[in-house]
Amino acid sequence: MRFDVFTLFPEAFDWYLTQVHIRAAQALGHEFVLTNYRDHTPLSHLQVDDTPYGGGAGMVLRIDVVCAALEAAFGVDAERVKDTRRVVELTPKGRQLDDPLAGELAAGPDLVLLCGRYEGIDERVTHLVTDRVSIGPYVLSGGEIAAMATLDAVTRKLPGVISNPASVVSESHAAELEGGAEYPHYTRPAEFRGWEVPEVLRSGHHAEIERWRAEQVRKR
Repeated sequence: MRFDVFTLFPEAFDWYLTQVHIRAAQALGHEFVLTNYRDHTPLSHLQVDDTPYGGGAGMVLRIDVVCAALEAAFGVDAERVKDTRRVVELTPKGRQLDDPLAGELAAGPDLVLLCGRYEGIDERVTHLVTDRVSIGPYVLSGGEIAAMATLDAVTRKLPGVISNPASVVSESHAAELEGGAEYPHYTRPAEFRGWEVPEVLRSGHHAEIERWRAEQVRKR
């Protein structure tokens, strides 16, 4: 699977692309490509944004700049990119990212993430995208953090990326837990400052442990 991220700040992803699960995905043949809008702007002085029509604070990422970047990356008209890829604008106006959506995106096709900045992207971006996605009901300075969150949620669902598949199946919000939060985890020491690990987890009785974990999920 190919992941393309369009951003004004590709360097923001430098640390992220060194993470273990991203390197594992790359070893399996998945690609991560960063494109800087500014590298492909058709405007002089590397301009990428402009003041909003109707007035108001802030600057808006121009639609002609976004189209130029998409066309440079894929070699087709910007409106045709969505014919073969899932093209997602990251915006607080979008559908909230959850575990089912992450699974849907992980199932393919290739994924394109458009990061906004300033006051976002010109609304005509809706002609270019298949989805608008938000990571929560709040506003960020740009789409880069949202893109990393989306990549993280999607990439870990790709077969073989996480070494123990059970880690993905039984985690918080997964279907196996009926969308609930995962049960608590503990490790050594068994007692610390008077805080003890529940006795059932130290019992070695696997059926009892499973019952306890199921009960914790229900409680949460």
